[in-house]
Amino acid sequence: MEDAEFYCLHSELCKTLANAKRQMILGSLRADELTVSELQERTGIPQATLSQHLSILRSAGVVRTRRDGNRVYYAITNPKIIQAFDLITEVMQETLEHRKGTVDGATEV
Repeated sequence: MEDAEFYCLHSELCKTLANAKRQMILGSLRADELTVSELQERTGIPQATLSQHLSILRSAGVVRTRRDGNRVYYAITNPKIIQAFDLITEVMQETLEHRKGTVDGATEV
């Protein structure tokens, strides 16, 4: 695969994940398969909006579905997505702590 093609695909995946509602969905799916109604209860995202975001995540290969009778369950396709999500969370927490320390240090001077 050419570098340009790889980075284009990488960018598209990052764009897919760069949405607060989709991140809430991933956070809810980190350990469980859930139906749309269960996701709605956990996230508070309206059902129509939730369905749109799930469709985007599914098209990008981030989540998969499993049908059981009339219920459709959603799950994350690859646990490495959660590992990446957690690493980004750690970076954000460290950045916020650093900013807080910088601001606190500046106000003490």
